Amino acid sequence: MRLPSSGSGQVMVAGVMPALLAVVLWSLAPLLVDMARSIPPLRLTALALLAGALGALPMSGRAGGARPPLSWRWRAVVFAGLPLLVLGAVGSYLAGLGLAPTAEAALVTYTWPVMFVVLSQWTLHGRVPGTVIGGALVAFSGAALLLAPQLGSGGIAEHLPGYLLALLSGCCWALYSWLCQRAPVSLAAVMPRLFLLASVIAAAASLGIEGRAVMPDLGALVAALALGLGPYGLAMVSWDRALRLGRSGLVGSLAYGVPVLAACFLVIGGAATPDWRLPAAAALVVAGCARASR
Repeated sequence: MRLPSSGSGQVMVAGVMPALLAVVLWSLAPLLVDMARSIPPLRLTALALLAGALGALPMSGRAGGARPPLSWRWRAVVFAGLPLLVLGAVGSYLAGLGLAPTAEAALVTYTWPVMFVVLSQWTLHGRVPGTVIGGALVAFSGAALLLAPQLGSGGIAEHLPGYLLALLSGCCWALYSWLCQRAPVSLAAVMPRLFLLASVIAAAASLGIEGRAVMPDLGALVAALALGLGPYGLAMVSWDRALRLGRSGLVGSLAYGVPVLAACFLVIGGAATPDWRLPAAAALVVAGCARASR
Protein backbone atom coordinates (compact mmCIF):
# COMPACT_ATOMS: atom_id res chain seq x y z
CA MET A 1 0.00 0.00 0.00
CA ARG A 2 1.80 3.05 -1.20
CA LEU A 3 0.31 6.48 -1.31
CA PRO A 4 1.04 8.00 -4.72
CA SER A 5 2.46 11.44 -5.24
CA SER A 6 0.61 14.03 -7.24
CA GLY A 7 1.34 14.18 -10.94
CA SER A 8 -0.01 15.38 -14.23
CA GLY A 9 -1.31 13.82 -17.43
CA GLN A 10 -4.53 13.01 -19.10
CA VAL A 11 -6.97 10.89 -17.15
CA MET A 12 -7.68 7.62 -18.96
CA VAL A 13 -10.36 5.05 -18.22
CA ALA A 14 -7.65 2.40 -18.43
CA GLY A 15 -6.02 4.00 -15.40
CA VAL A 16 -9.10 4.75 -13.31
CA MET A 17 -10.71 1.31 -13.63
CA PRO A 18 -7.75 -0.61 -12.13
CA ALA A 19 -7.68 1.91 -9.27
CA LEU A 20 -11.35 1.28 -8.56
CA LEU A 21 -10.69 -2.47 -8.60
CA ALA A 22 -7.88 -2.05 -6.06
CA VAL A 23 -10.06 0.09 -3.81
CA VAL A 24 -12.87 -2.49 -3.86
CA LEU A 25 -10.45 -5.32 -3.07
CA TRP A 26 -8.86 -3.41 -0.19
CA SER A 27 -12.34 -2.65 1.13
CA LEU A 28 -13.16 -6.36 1.26
CA ALA A 29 -10.20 -7.12 3.56
CA PRO A 30 -11.98 -6.57 6.93
CA LEU A 31 -14.91 -8.78 5.87
CA LEU A 32 -12.56 -11.54 4.66
CA VAL A 33 -10.65 -11.36 7.94
CA ASP A 34 -13.92 -11.72 9.84
CA MET A 35 -14.79 -14.79 7.75
CA ALA A 36 -11.39 -16.35 8.56
CA ARG A 37 -11.51 -15.72 12.32
CA SER A 38 -11.13 -19.44 13.09
CA ILE A 39 -7.53 -19.36 11.78
CA PRO A 40 -4.95 -18.08 14.31
CA PRO A 41 -3.59 -14.63 13.39
CA LEU A 42 0.00 -15.61 12.57
CA ARG A 43 -1.14 -18.60 10.52
CA LEU A 44 -3.65 -16.45 8.69
CA THR A 45 -0.89 -13.91 8.04
CA ALA A 46 1.37 -16.60 6.55
CA LEU A 47 -1.41 -17.92 4.28
CA ALA A 48 -2.49 -14.46 3.13
CA LEU A 49 1.06 -13.31 2.38
CA LEU A 50 1.85 -16.53 0.51
CA ALA A 51 -1.23 -16.03 -1.65
CA GLY A 52 -0.30 -12.36 -2.00
CA ALA A 53 3.16 -13.30 -3.29
CA LEU A 54 1.57 -15.49 -5.95
CA GLY A 55 -0.95 -12.77 -6.81
CA ALA A 56 1.83 -10.20 -7.23
CA LEU A 57 3.79 -12.33 -9.70
CA PRO A 58 2.18 -10.66 -12.75
CA MET A 59 3.53 -7.30 -11.50
CA SER A 60 6.99 -8.83 -11.23
CA GLY A 61 6.79 -10.15 -14.77
CA ARG A 62 5.80 -6.77 -16.25
CA ALA A 63 8.44 -4.78 -14.35
CA GLY A 64 11.18 -5.47 -16.86
CA GLY A 65 13.95 -3.33 -18.17
CA ALA A 66 17.34 -2.42 -16.77
CA ARG A 67 17.44 -1.10 -13.22
CA PRO A 68 20.40 0.47 -11.43
CA PRO A 69 21.87 -1.76 -8.71
CA LEU A 70 20.97 -1.05 -5.10
CA SER A 71 23.64 -0.14 -2.58
CA TRP A 72 24.24 -2.58 0.26
CA ARG A 73 22.35 -0.28 2.64
CA TRP A 74 19.27 -0.25 0.44
CA ARG A 75 19.52 -4.01 -0.08
CA ALA A 76 19.37 -4.42 3.70
CA VAL A 77 16.37 -2.12 3.87
CA VAL A 78 14.55 -3.83 1.00
CA PHE A 79 15.19 -7.48 1.83
CA ALA A 80 15.26 -7.23 5.63
CA GLY A 81 13.39 -4.12 6.69
CA LEU A 82 10.48 -4.17 4.23
CA PRO A 83 9.47 -7.82 4.82
CA LEU A 84 9.42 -7.13 8.57
CA LEU A 85 7.26 -4.05 7.99
CA VAL A 86 4.89 -6.03 5.77
CA LEU A 87 4.71 -8.72 8.45
CA GLY A 88 4.09 -6.09 11.11
CA ALA A 89 1.42 -4.37 9.03
CA VAL A 90 -0.51 -7.49 8.03
CA GLY A 91 0.08 -9.48 11.22
CA SER A 92 -0.88 -6.61 13.54
CA TYR A 93 -3.93 -5.86 11.38
CA LEU A 94 -5.19 -9.44 11.51
CA ALA A 95 -4.43 -9.83 15.21
CA GLY A 96 -6.07 -6.50 15.99
CA LEU A 97 -9.24 -7.44 14.17
CA GLY A 98 -9.33 -10.63 16.24
CA LEU A 99 -9.16 -8.75 19.55
CA ALA A 100 -11.45 -5.80 18.82
CA PRO A 101 -14.62 -5.13 16.84
CA THR A 102 -13.79 -5.52 13.14
CA ALA A 103 -15.18 -2.22 11.85
CA GLU A 104 -13.68 -0.05 14.58
CA ALA A 105 -10.23 -1.69 14.51
CA ALA A 106 -10.09 -1.53 10.70
CA LEU A 107 -10.93 2.16 10.75
CA VAL A 108 -8.05 2.85 13.15
CA THR A 109 -5.69 1.20 10.64
CA TYR A 110 -7.13 3.30 7.81
CA THR A 111 -5.54 6.43 9.29
CA TRP A 112 -2.19 5.29 7.83
CA PRO A 113 -2.27 7.70 4.81
CA VAL A 114 -2.22 10.67 7.19
CA MET A 115 0.75 9.20 9.05
CA PHE A 116 2.55 8.73 5.74
CA VAL A 117 1.90 12.32 4.65
CA VAL A 118 3.10 13.70 8.00
CA LEU A 119 6.29 11.61 7.83
CA SER A 120 6.91 12.54 4.20
CA GLN A 121 6.40 16.26 4.81
CA TRP A 122 8.69 16.26 7.84
CA THR A 123 11.54 14.50 6.06
CA LEU A 124 11.22 16.61 2.91
CA HIS A 125 10.70 20.07 4.43
CA GLY A 126 11.63 19.74 8.10
CA ARG A 127 8.15 20.86 9.12
CA VAL A 128 4.53 19.77 8.86
CA PRO A 129 2.14 22.29 7.23
CA GLY A 130 -1.00 23.32 9.07
CA THR A 131 -3.22 21.60 6.49
CA VAL A 132 -1.51 18.29 7.27
CA ILE A 133 -1.95 18.76 11.01
CA GLY A 134 -5.59 19.69 10.47
CA GLY A 135 -6.15 16.66 8.28
CA ALA A 136 -4.54 14.38 10.84
CA LEU A 137 -6.79 15.73 13.59
CA VAL A 138 -9.89 15.25 11.43
CA ALA A 139 -8.89 11.68 10.50
CA PHE A 140 -8.10 10.63 14.06
CA SER A 141 -11.35 12.20 15.24
CA GLY A 142 -13.08 9.56 13.13
CA ALA A 143 -11.49 6.78 15.17
CA ALA A 144 -12.20 8.72 18.37
CA LEU A 145 -15.88 8.99 17.44
CA LEU A 146 -16.18 5.21 17.34
CA LEU A 147 -14.15 4.62 20.49
CA ALA A 148 -15.84 7.34 22.57
CA PRO A 149 -18.92 5.27 23.60
CA GLN A 150 -16.69 2.41 24.78
CA LEU A 151 -14.45 4.85 26.62
CA GLY A 152 -17.43 6.23 28.49
CA SER A 153 -18.71 2.79 29.46
CA GLY A 154 -15.29 1.38 30.31
CA GLY A 155 -15.51 -1.18 27.48
CA ILE A 156 -12.47 0.18 25.66
CA ALA A 157 -10.13 -1.53 28.14
CA GLU A 158 -11.37 -4.92 26.95
CA HIS A 159 -10.52 -4.15 23.32
CA LEU A 160 -7.52 -1.85 23.90
CA PRO A 161 -4.91 -4.43 22.75
CA GLY A 162 -6.79 -4.82 19.48
CA TYR A 163 -6.93 -1.07 18.87
CA LEU A 164 -3.22 -0.70 19.67
CA LEU A 165 -2.38 -3.49 17.22
CA ALA A 166 -4.54 -1.80 14.57
CA LEU A 167 -2.66 1.46 15.17
CA LEU A 168 0.67 -0.40 14.93
CA SER A 169 -0.46 -1.82 11.59
CA GLY A 170 -1.17 1.66 10.31
CA CYS A 171 2.27 2.85 11.45
CA CYS A 172 3.93 -0.07 9.65
CA TRP A 173 2.02 0.68 6.42
CA ALA A 174 2.99 4.35 6.64
CA LEU A 175 6.68 3.56 7.15
CA TYR A 176 6.60 0.91 4.42
CA SER A 177 5.08 3.41 1.99
CA TRP A 178 7.61 6.07 2.94
CA LEU A 179 10.55 3.71 2.33
CA CYS A 180 9.09 2.61 -1.00
CA GLN A 181 8.77 6.26 -1.99
CA ARG A 182 12.38 7.03 -1.08
CA ALA A 183 13.88 3.90 -2.66
CA PRO A 184 16.18 4.75 -5.59
CA VAL A 185 14.47 2.20 -7.86
CA SER A 186 10.97 0.80 -8.26
CA LEU A 187 10.36 -2.17 -5.99
CA ALA A 188 7.59 -3.71 -8.10
CA ALA A 189 9.84 -6.46 -9.42
CA VAL A 190 10.85 -7.68 -5.94
CA MET A 191 7.42 -7.39 -4.31
CA PRO A 192 6.62 -11.14 -4.58
CA ARG A 193 9.91 -11.97 -2.85
CA LEU A 194 9.19 -9.44 -0.09
CA PHE A 195 5.79 -10.99 0.57
CA LEU A 196 7.25 -14.50 0.41
CA LEU A 197 9.94 -13.63 2.97
CA ALA A 198 7.31 -12.12 5.27
CA SER A 199 5.17 -15.26 4.83
CA VAL A 200 8.08 -17.54 5.83
CA ILE A 201 8.75 -15.46 8.97
CA ALA A 202 5.06 -15.52 9.88
CA ALA A 203 4.89 -19.32 9.36
CA ALA A 204 7.93 -19.88 11.59
CA ALA A 205 6.48 -17.64 14.29
CA SER A 206 3.16 -19.45 14.02
CA LEU A 207 4.78 -22.84 14.60
CA GLY A 208 6.64 -21.52 17.62
CA ILE A 209 3.76 -19.60 19.21
CA GLU A 210 0.52 -21.15 17.93
CA GLY A 211 1.69 -24.77 17.76
CA ARG A 212 1.22 -27.31 15.00
CA ALA A 213 -0.93 -26.31 12.09
CA VAL A 214 -4.32 -27.93 11.66
CA MET A 215 -6.40 -27.82 8.53
CA PRO A 216 -8.92 -24.96 8.85
CA ASP A 217 -12.49 -25.35 7.67
CA LEU A 218 -13.10 -24.78 3.99
CA GLY A 219 -14.82 -21.40 4.38
CA ALA A 220 -12.00 -19.94 6.47
CA LEU A 221 -9.35 -21.32 4.11
CA VAL A 222 -11.06 -19.82 1.07
CA ALA A 223 -11.35 -16.47 2.87
CA ALA A 224 -7.63 -16.56 3.79
CA LEU A 225 -6.57 -17.31 0.22
CA ALA A 226 -8.95 -14.66 -1.13
CA LEU A 227 -7.46 -12.16 1.34
CA GLY A 228 -4.01 -12.76 -0.11
CA LEU A 229 -4.92 -13.01 -3.78
CA GLY A 230 -7.20 -9.96 -3.62
CA PRO A 231 -6.13 -7.19 -1.19
CA TYR A 232 -2.47 -8.29 -1.05
CA GLY A 233 -2.07 -9.58 -4.61
CA LEU A 234 -4.33 -8.48 -7.42
CA ALA A 235 -4.96 -5.12 -5.76
CA MET A 236 -1.23 -4.36 -5.83
CA VAL A 237 -1.05 -5.25 -9.51
CA SER A 238 -4.08 -3.10 -10.31
CA TRP A 239 -2.74 -0.17 -8.28
CA ASP A 240 0.59 -0.30 -10.09
CA ARG A 241 -1.19 -0.24 -13.46
CA ALA A 242 -3.46 2.62 -12.37
CA LEU A 243 -0.52 4.79 -11.32
CA ARG A 244 1.16 4.29 -14.69
CA LEU A 245 -1.88 4.92 -16.87
CA GLY A 246 -4.00 7.43 -14.91
CA ARG A 247 -3.51 10.84 -13.34
CA SER A 248 -1.96 10.10 -10.00
CA GLY A 249 -3.85 12.88 -8.21
CA LEU A 250 -7.23 11.46 -9.18
CA VAL A 251 -6.15 7.84 -8.78
CA GLY A 252 -4.73 8.57 -5.32
CA SER A 253 -7.90 10.29 -4.15
CA LEU A 254 -9.88 7.12 -4.90
CA ALA A 255 -7.98 5.30 -2.13
CA TYR A 256 -9.74 7.41 0.49
CA GLY A 257 -12.97 5.60 -0.36
CA VAL A 258 -11.61 2.40 1.21
CA PRO A 259 -12.90 2.98 4.78
CA VAL A 260 -16.34 3.99 3.50
CA LEU A 261 -16.70 0.92 1.27
CA ALA A 262 -15.25 -1.32 3.99
CA ALA A 263 -17.87 -0.12 6.45
CA CYS A 264 -20.60 -0.83 3.88
CA PHE A 265 -19.29 -4.34 3.16
CA LEU A 266 -19.11 -5.14 6.88
CA VAL A 267 -22.72 -4.09 7.39
CA ILE A 268 -23.89 -5.99 4.29
CA GLY A 269 -21.95 -9.08 5.37
CA GLY A 270 -23.43 -8.97 8.87
CA ALA A 271 -20.06 -8.35 10.57
CA ALA A 272 -21.13 -4.92 11.83
CA THR A 273 -24.44 -3.46 12.91
CA PRO A 274 -25.70 -0.30 11.21
CA ASP A 275 -24.87 2.71 13.37
CA TRP A 276 -24.68 6.39 12.52
CA ARG A 277 -21.21 6.59 14.02
CA LEU A 278 -19.74 4.16 11.47
CA PRO A 279 -20.42 6.16 8.27
CA ALA A 280 -19.69 9.43 10.11
CA ALA A 281 -16.33 8.13 11.32
CA ALA A 282 -15.48 6.78 7.87
CA ALA A 283 -16.33 10.14 6.31
CA LEU A 284 -14.07 11.91 8.83
CA VAL A 285 -11.18 9.58 7.99
CA VAL A 286 -11.65 10.17 4.26
CA ALA A 287 -11.93 13.94 4.72
CA GLY A 288 -8.88 14.08 6.96
CA CYS A 289 -6.72 12.02 4.59
CA ALA A 290 -7.81 14.10 1.61
CA ARG A 291 -7.07 17.37 3.40
CA ALA A 292 -3.69 16.19 4.66
CA SER A 293 -2.60 15.03 1.20
CA ARG A 294 -3.15 18.43 -0.44
